[in-house]
Amino acid sequence: MYGSYNKVFCKICNKEFQFHRSCSSLRYHVNAKHAFAGPSSSASGLRQTTLDFRRPLTKSTSDNLTNTIAKWIAKDCRPISIVEDSGFIDVLQVASQDSSYKPPSRATVMTKIHELYENEKEKRKDVLAQVNYIALTGDHWTSVSNNNYLGVTAHYISDTWELKSFALTILKTEERHFAEACKEQFLSVARKWDIEGKTTTIGTDSARNMVAAIRLTRYEHMNSVAHMLQRSVTVSLADSGFVNVLVKARKVVGHFKHSPANAAELQAQQVSLGKKQEPLIQDVPTRWNSTLEMVKRLSSNKEAVIAALDNQEHKLVLPTTAEWDKLQRLETLLEPCR
Repeated sequence: MYGSYNKVFCKICNKEFQFHRSCSSLRYHVNAKHAFAGPSSSASGLRQTTLDFRRPLTKSTSDNLTNTIAKWIAKDCRPISIVEDSGFIDVLQVASQDSSYKPPSRATVMTKIHELYENEKEKRKDVLAQVNYIALTGDHWTSVSNNNYLGVTAHYISDTWELKSFALTILKTEERHFAEACKEQFLSVARKWDIEGKTTTIGTDSARNMVAAIRLTRYEHMNSVAHMLQRSVTVSLADSGFVNVLVKARKVVGHFKHSPANAAELQAQQVSLGKKQEPLIQDVPTRWNSTLEMVKRLSSNKEAVIAALDNQEHKLVLPTTAEWDKLQRLETLLEPCR
């Protein structure tokens, strides 16, 4: 603060106060209005203030906060390192009104997450102990970092005839997915959860190794209906009169998906035509419904796409009038399947 003998001023906002041998009014003002004023530059002469007058959290409250942070990180798949972010620390100190509060370390959060997992696992085990018959479903998948995993889910019918399901494991697999290895993976999960004698059916996709793996067990195998539909649609499309027009459609979509400038031109044409601004959708081989979504989005934006391409230099071969009609018919055929 600075000022004359009977007046003082806040150096942060220049607010004026009367001075009567005490700085209590200014101190209250600083704590109330500038508790987290950031560190200043040397030119301004401002200084950072802190919550020195706040009461520290009790141990029980701090422990509860630590557990809540661990649950949040696990549930929303946040990186463990987030507890070290300075902004995150500031948020917790403001929320707790304790400037001395420090978030738990990475090691503490990892320990808490493992404890939460074990507690939840015991609860799930108790539930499965009361169930007479259990079905499992499993699927192998590969992460973006090229690691292989097996996910296994349990399903059962409750006493009130409700379908209940929850994941048992996401198991990292090192060996190749041969039938014998797949069989051992499923049996290992069943043993760990004490449900070997209660499991009746295992559902998987129609991959040969998975079908052969379940046959090596004593359980009944059930093919995934979603996978059968995927195979039916993709095989049908591969042997149909829609192949050529779908190739053209994918190239048109790629033209706009892979270039921000082209995408911006499409958005401008959508606005000028009074249509909703929306990107085109590129289909992927493993999701037949993505092909349907690609066709629908492209058809609904036909005028905007043609107008945008008229303003650009390109080597695309656009669908003919008859092929645009084909895309519309394909949408009609696939929509009931979706």
